[in-house]
Amino acid sequence: MTLGDDDETSGGYGGSGHTRTRLPDRPGDVYGGARRGRSSSRSLVTVVGVVVLLIAAIAFANRGGDDSSSTDGVASQPEAASTAASGDRPVESDFAQDEQGAQSAAANYAVKLVSADILKPARRAEIVQQVFVADKQAGLADKLNKAYSKEFLSNIGLDANGNATGGNTYVSRTVPIGTKVTSYSNTTATAEVWCTGLYGTAGTNSTNPVTSDWFTMTLQLRWADGDWKVDSFAQKDGPAPVPGDDKASSADEMAKAVEEYGGFTYAR
Repeated sequence: MTLGDDDETSGGYGGSGHTRTRLPDRPGDVYGGARRGRSSSRSLVTVVGVVVLLIAAIAFANRGGDDSSSTDGVASQPEAASTAASGDRPVESDFAQDEQGAQSAAANYAVKLVSADILKPARRAEIVQQVFVADKQAGLADKLNKAYSKEFLSNIGLDANGNATGGNTYVSRTVPIGTKVTSYSNTTATAEVWCTGLYGTAGTNSTNPVTSDWFTMTLQLRWADGDWKVDSFAQKDGPAPVPGDDKASSADEMAKAVEEYGGFTYAR
């Protein structure tokens, strides 16, 4: 789920909200979408496999005599439930008043601002109050409500509450790859967050299948009420890596993965 049609969207609202238009690949530009050859990929996998085995052998040879973490030489494995989403919301505020705190705030706010929750009216109001400075909340809430109207939600297969219809599963998850601060003072900061993510609708009859995206968000932060809050933000495409050779999963597999693997709300 992206925040606009343009290559760069300021403020996180406006436009139709559809996925961004992708330009045709440029001839000769390896970062324009060229794919690696299968033979080279298999060779790389073979080399990596050998390296992994060597590392494992060295680790085993250097392991001490303490086998308390294993049974009969086999390491104990965590139960599936231990990695499942708990449903509890972690601490998402009170970031430190320094550059590290600003980067942590920016990373976590990026996750929230490009999430499926932003399309749900009830959750959207909570996000606006949590993320933005007080004097920007009312105006931004109004603009977001107009941008994510019932008509817009219907066009992407969601009902008025922002939930997928027809047995489908809507996906919009953001994963920060890295952050940097480009300007900083004790009361203001500008942070950039390089992100990847998934967005689209998983379902047999979906016309908007789940795909991946790469983008960078720039957040203007202000220190207010003992925490970093967003004053404004913008989004642009990339940087994006060369696409891999991964085979796309079926709609059912993608929907199952989304349901079974809880998304992260605390990113850094």
